[in-house]
Amino acid sequence: MERVNYKDLGVISYKNAWDLQETVLGENLLLKSEARKFQPTAAASEINTHHHLFLCEHPPVYTLGKSGNMNNVLLSEAELADKGIEFFKTNRGGDITFHGPQQLVGYPIIDLEKRVTDIGLYLRNVEETVIRTIAEYGVKGERSVGETGVWIEPDVKGRERKICAIGVRCSRWITMHGFALNVNTDLSYFDFIIPCGIQNKQVTSLEKELGTSVDLEALKRIYCQKFEEVFEVSLFS
Repeated sequence: MERVNYKDLGVISYKNAWDLQETVLGENLLLKSEARKFQPTAAASEINTHHHLFLCEHPPVYTLGKSGNMNNVLLSEAELADKGIEFFKTNRGGDITFHGPQQLVGYPIIDLEKRVTDIGLYLRNVEETVIRTIAEYGVKGERSVGETGVWIEPDVKGRERKICAIGVRCSRWITMHGFALNVNTDLSYFDFIIPCGIQNKQVTSLEKELGTSVDLEALKRIYCQKFEEVFEVSLFS
């Protein structure tokens, strides 16, 4: 069973978490490059890259994916500053989303060459970790055809609501960025964007679905268990 280095980053700025991911990704890419410089046909299992899972929360921030549309940000720079919301254009997939307090953000850095080189399967697995986590709270998460993420009632017109956004980057089959699950998140922040560039669909949270707040630390423990199950790995600190 493969091992994944797990770290709870707590509340951390988006930029610091992004920098950490880039550093870890860069270290893994260097290991691949150096190994194959001397042994071009080296198998992935022979290269000492490391898997990681970072969980965290961010202060309020909007992030725009590399193919995202700035028109989906409904505030000016001055209005963002006035509301104390940071903004970053990122190198992940997807469009605009929000990160903030009481939202579980996860950044898996996985070398897919050691698993299956299929980014679609990887995204479905990330979705599955969230689906299984919220199922522990009696909330049924589902997939929406053609729309990455986790949804509630995706096939009921007018009731579709997104509870988890997912956007990743993959470089030489090593992943970064990840998912954002709304737990006790202040959903009013989504009023100032068109979330994920998808109009006329709602955003929700576990708190909204359950009608009561959720212990985020307990949820993290459940998430880690589901991550181990879905990816068939062992987390260690």
